[in-house]
Amino acid sequence: MRLLVIFFSLAYITVFGQTTGNITGKISCERHAVPYVNVGISNTSYGTSTNEQGIFKLTNIPVGKYTLQASAIGYKNYKRTIEVKSGESTPIQFELEKMEQQLNEVVITGTLNEVTLMESVAPIEVFTPVFFRKNPTPALFEALQIVNGVRPQINCSVCNTGDVHINGMEGPYTMITIDGMPIVGGLASVYGLNGIPNSMIEQMEIVKGPASTLYGSEAVGGLINVITKTPEKTPNFSFDVFTTSWREVNTDITTKFKVKNATSIIGINYFNYSLPIDNNGDNFTDATLQDRVALFNKWSFKRKEQKEASVALRYIYEDRWGGEMQWKPKFRGGDSIYAESIYTSRYELIGKYQLPIKENLFSSFSYSNHNQNSVYGNVPYLANQNIAFAQLYWDKKIKELHRLTIGTALRYNYYDDNSVATQTSDSLNPVNKPEQFWLPGFFAQDEFYLNEKNKLLVGIRLDYDSRHGYITTPRVNYKWSPSDQQHIRLSFGTGYRVVNLFTEDHAAVTGARTVEIKNKLNPEKSYNGNIGYQKFINTGFGFINVDASLFYTYFNNKIVPDYETDPDKIIYDNLDGYAISQGMSFNASFDFKLPIKIMFGATFLDVYQMNRNEFGNIERNIPLLTEKVSGTYSVSYKFLKLNIKIDYSGNLYGPMKLPLVENDYRPEYSAWYSVQNIQLTKTFNKGWEIYGGIKNLLNFTPPKYSILRPNDPFDKNVNSSDNPNGYTFDPSYVYASNQGIRGFIGVRYQFFK
Repeated sequence: MRLLVIFFSLAYITVFGQTTGNITGKISCERHAVPYVNVGISNTSYGTSTNEQGIFKLTNIPVGKYTLQASAIGYKNYKRTIEVKSGESTPIQFELEKMEQQLNEVVITGTLNEVTLMESVAPIEVFTPVFFRKNPTPALFEALQIVNGVRPQINCSVCNTGDVHINGMEGPYTMITIDGMPIVGGLASVYGLNGIPNSMIEQMEIVKGPASTLYGSEAVGGLINVITKTPEKTPNFSFDVFTTSWREVNTDITTKFKVKNATSIIGINYFNYSLPIDNNGDNFTDATLQDRVALFNKWSFKRKEQKEASVALRYIYEDRWGGEMQWKPKFRGGDSIYAESIYTSRYELIGKYQLPIKENLFSSFSYSNHNQNSVYGNVPYLANQNIAFAQLYWDKKIKELHRLTIGTALRYNYYDDNSVATQTSDSLNPVNKPEQFWLPGFFAQDEFYLNEKNKLLVGIRLDYDSRHGYITTPRVNYKWSPSDQQHIRLSFGTGYRVVNLFTEDHAAVTGARTVEIKNKLNPEKSYNGNIGYQKFINTGFGFINVDASLFYTYFNNKIVPDYETDPDKIIYDNLDGYAISQGMSFNASFDFKLPIKIMFGATFLDVYQMNRNEFGNIERNIPLLTEKVSGTYSVSYKFLKLNIKIDYSGNLYGPMKLPLVENDYRPEYSAWYSVQNIQLTKTFNKGWEIYGGIKNLLNFTPPKYSILRPNDPFDKNVNSSDNPNGYTFDPSYVYASNQGIRGFIGVRYQFFK
């Protein structure tokens, strides 16, 4: 019996011991080991993870052919067929490829050339429509509220005009381009931001800091470049419709078609809000009523040798008004019932063409016409603006060490309105004199590859402003990468800016205050330095992306509006001193192996002006509507079996100094506030999605006294007994929207052939 047991034991060891084998290997990416990669055999329970050296081992695998798969957050999934042989160890080495949407996004804003985000010498942040769907909005302006360091600022309690602040700098210091073309300027910077629907955006790139070398004078504080959808990449048909409990309705419809070698996309955005609401009881609408349509058509042409060619057209019409609840269009322009009514009609043309020659020579052009018919109470403001722009640049690589970009640009600006801004200085017989100026420029930059870990970019721009002469703006960027997962960027640049008061400062045209320009205004000059650190961490539980930056900007000749000297005036003058904008910013995102993603960021600001007072002494002043602390955050979780995703997003802002009048009873600073949103999205087969949620979950609204003397908007009873301080109507005490909590629900659909 004992002999039989020994016999069968030896037989078992012989037979089964020889029917298993081992798999050993090393996983790397771009010749560097990748730790904490999940490695397993498909349809089995055999699995492990790589160690810090990227090495893994699977033991006692039955002989046979299998599919080995590897996955790690931040990298594309890897699969290959392997054969396990009896009693042998199968050695494997392979490379993972970085995921494009996380580490390898292609960006163009920093250098005018397509480079990956990790390789870019200039610091750039990239956002896609997927990011903005965490809190669906009808337009770019509202969507930016969940981007750290970027704040959409409401500038008027009545008509809800706004601009975009970057790192505490006022809206006019932010340049907004569409496909790199500077057509969102002047009048469009006041009302045009609401006319850029999210449906036309393929990618948005943000540069925090000066970009004047490539984009000209307005890119002093930052740049937002909206890259429109590429016809080849869009669905054949899609729509996205949502409505809110305030009866706002937003509709986006896009379709594409082909004509021989051309592909075209047509998009229609329609937004309507027509229900006056007054929850704060001041007899003024809490949100501006809007009726807006935007049409977008882009053509992309297939050419030999993959040469680029595209052209896009856009048209926007908007009718908006805010004011007293009983206002009707028949009261427009009268002095019985107050409202601010704005009709806007805008055309845009954008094109790009790569010349059919061996060298990479690109031409681009744009044209926009903005016509505005507005009435602020009984004060009309009629304005027309034309901006034409053309650019030609040459991109050349030299021995893989240098990438030269040399170009020339020409901008023409025409602006006319019915205000004193476009009149001759003759006070007795003023004559209308539209503002016209040419701005030719030349720019050059060299992106120099010092070695695998060091890159240097130097550039310079020379502009000739027909009003102010020659202006030079140099730029230096340096990138050091101690490893593939760490990047340190240094940048320095200068900028200049010429202010157009009546298109940049809405308060200047409302009629609530008189504008006074103390002296001839000189162009502003700025000097900016920035240092940033970025690190990608691939851990056993997920993928982490961390970036932080320190920034500093010094201003000469800063042009500042004075709201405090005289409550009935806005007094403009160059600062007799200097201004500083400095601070730090931090962002972090955690993409876990579990279906959860967390993102948060914070920005800390120290912004002030050193100005000479009436006694000749330099004193420190804090500018209006500039927060010291701000933050954004979002948490996303997906229930895989149910195909349901939940998104929670929000922001947090610290106190801001607000514009007061003499003997004002209202607080000088705003309170801390947060706007939070929650959304559930259910995904179905064949391209359908249904989503819904709650906006402004905490029901935050500014104080009820934001509008001063709403009962007398035409200042007919200023000297009445109930107004001992002589207050006048003033809607400029504002820093956030009056829209409170509201629910929303929507449906999306995409169809690909």
